[in-house]
Order: sequence, then structure tokens, then C-alpha cells
Amino acid sequence: MKILVTGAAGFIGFHLCKVLLEKNHEVVGLDNINDYYEVSLKYNRLKELGVLQTEAQEFIKLTTSSSYKNFSFIRMHLEDRENVSKLFESQGFDVVCNLAAQAGVRYSLENPEAYIDSNVVGFLNILECCRHNNIKHLLYASSSSVYGENDKIPFSVTDNVDHPISLYAATKKSNELMAYTYSHLYNIPTTGLRFFTVYGPWGRPDMALFLFTKAIDKGEPIKVFNHGKMSRDFTYIDDIINGIQIVLNNPPKLEVDKKQVPYRLSNIGNGSPESLMDFINAIENSLGKKAEKDLLPMQPGDVPRTWADVSELEKIGYKSSVNIEDGVLEFVNWYKAYYKK
Repeated sequence: MKILVTGAAGFIGFHLCKVLLEKNHEVVGLDNINDYYEVSLKYNRLKELGVLQTEAQEFIKLTTSSSYKNFSFIRMHLEDRENVSKLFESQGFDVVCNLAAQAGVRYSLENPEAYIDSNVVGFLNILECCRHNNIKHLLYASSSSVYGENDKIPFSVTDNVDHPISLYAATKKSNELMAYTYSHLYNIPTTGLRFFTVYGPWGRPDMALFLFTKAIDKGEPIKVFNHGKMSRDFTYIDDIINGIQIVLNNPPKLEVDKKQVPYRLSNIGNGSPESLMDFINAIENSLGKKAEKDLLPMQPGDVPRTWADVSELEKIGYKSSVNIEDGVLEFVNWYKAYYKK
């Protein structure tokens, strides 16, 4: 297939591009390379895909890879309606994986405009381009954040999610509603994946694993919110990528007689939450150092726990297999090598 992956310089997008290319798909990666976190990490991910920093700095110019003959990259904002439309018209994509978004719950309290521009306006442009260019399947990133302070566990896609507690979560909920509308009106097969705390090598520097590893390694205190009384459905990146591939190969179908909309919404997580303290313990064991913990109250927009019901995804072959001890060790080994520890 010919696949557009937006957010290609991001954590999940980078890993997805690499695996799709190894499966001999033709991939066009798109990213705006914003400075939400250190851009050098984004450029180095692209370098792994054969795109140099000087080339990635070019806007609106398709750059071919030196490592993968089936990969090309373009630096572009999703909210750039005119040029996103031109890209779709010129490339003839079969499938779109929209992983580009302004991420981060806490940052959405400080810079709300960025979330509307990228996550709402940008997503509308993607939907319109899918509508007008015969896209066979749109897969897009949603988030476990949509569940807010949901009391029912595990979290199920049938749960009510009408009360987001951050603007980031609200934009992800809006993506799900917008996708349903386009699936209903134009029969575009869409799949939304609610990601649960993805971690692993090349991960985001604003995520807990990266922050904790960096601080513990330097002997600095780590900020532990809600006094450590938190749990997360930590999901290793390889499990996420395997799940995405399964979903790509199983688009939702339009059943005209039953008037069923070709729309799917799924959780993608480990399906088994771990306490934050156990997660920190795994980092300590991998580094061979103890953490100095600064215990703090809960932050606005944060939630005490997440837990994914992944039973629907398991019906089409998904299975998570990496435990936190092994996954954290893989990240720590990458971190040491990346920063030449």
C-alpha cells in the first residue's frame, strides 16, 4: 500500500514508519517538527529513516530517503489546508495514519490555541482530503485521556466520555465525533485508537519514563504526583505498532443493509495497569540507582488511573506481550546509548 503517516518525526509515527517500510509499503511521512520538545530528537528519528536535518528543514518539499527507497518526507503543518490538499492530490494514498497532534495534557493548560489548530483544524483538513481522494482507510490517534475521571474499570469504548478534564482530551473526543460524521456521510472507513501511556526507545522527553530516567541518572529528585497513588496502563511501543498493523489490515466495513457506519473505535493498551511506584522501581532496577522522590498533590487535568479494556481489539488478533521490567530496560539501554552514557 501507499501510506501517509502524519507525525512521522514523533515517537509512535517514527516506529510505525520503520516497520511499514520493512514490510515494503510505500510511505510518505509528514511532520511540522514543532518545538514542543527538543527538536534534535525528532531530527535524529528522521535520520534513522534516512532523512537529514537540512532536508527536513525544507517546508512543502518532498524529500526522498537515503536509507529506505520507499520512504519520502515532507515538513508541513496539518492546518495548511491548501498544501495538505495538494499533497493528497499528487500522491494517491491508499491509507492514512494520522498520528500528528499537539500532545500533552499539562501543556494544553498553557497553550490551548495550539491544540485547536493542530488537533481540530488539522484533523478536519485530513478528513476533507480523505473524502475527496478515495482513501480506503483512515486510522487516527485518539487517547485514553478522553475517559477523564471515569470510575468504571477497565475503561471501555462503550463508557460515557462526555466530561473531558483537559482541552487535549476534548480535542481527541472531537476527533472521534468528526470521524464518525465523515464515516456516516461519505462512507469513509475510519478507525480511532485510544492510546494508553505508550513508552519505549525514542520516547517523548515530556513523558514520565524519560523525565524519571533522566533525573534518577543525574541523582536529582523526581516529581511524583498524587503522592504516588496512581496507576497507568503502560504499553510498550512494539505492542502498539503491532496493534496498528493489525487494524490497518482490518478496516471497518460498510454494511448497507444493516445501515452500519464503517467506523471503529478501539482501546489499544496493555490491558493490565501497573502502579506508578512499581514503574519507578523498574527504572531504578534498570539504572542501578535509587530515586529521590518529591511527593506532590495531583496536577490539574491529570487522572489517578487508567486501565484499557482491549477485548474488542483482541478479537482481530491483538495481544500485548511486553512487561514493564523488560520494556523499561529496553528504554534505559536506548537512553544510555543515545546520550552515550
